Amino acid sequence: MKTFQDIGILVKEIEPKQIFKDPKLFIAFGFGSGLSKFAPGTMGSLVALFLWYPLSLLPFGIYALFLVACFYLGISVCGYTSALLEKHDYGGIVFDEFLGIWIALLTYPVTLHGIVVVFLMFRILDIWKPWPISYVDGTVKGGIGVMLDDVLAGFLTLMIVGLIKGLGIPI
Repeated sequence: MKTFQDIGILVKEIEPKQIFKDPKLFIAFGFGSGLSKFAPGTMGSLVALFLWYPLSLLPFGIYALFLVACFYLGISVCGYTSALLEKHDYGGIVFDEFLGIWIALLTYPVTLHGIVVVFLMFRILDIWKPWPISYVDGTVKGGIGVMLDDVLAGFLTLMIVGLIKGLGIPI
């Protein structure tokens, strides 16, 4: 395999056609959204929003079970992809963003304003990585490490938005 520079780190190159042929890579790259040259994590989160709306119509228990299943699926496919690329949490791996935004929207009402607020809060936390997200991101490796920092960003977003709403601040 060829290599290319990715923020100063050599990463194995995967051809886009290989991503569309390998189901694990296809899922890890967010059904192709992680191939974006500009902000792949944000593009992955946007695609996840379109997939989230039908999920939001599910009963809470089924939605929660779906999230747990996605967590375990993500550990597998993101770990596989990281190992193949020989790079932990490569930017094009965006299935973790899918789960993070789905968690962040777990109990929020389905309104355009609410979706925008949650989306922006999640992206800020995912990019900024305050503690404990930064700790997990720097210490937990493998597929679980790829998934866990975004899961934490999703739960932190959910808690912050819930606190803001609980204080009676309209968002």
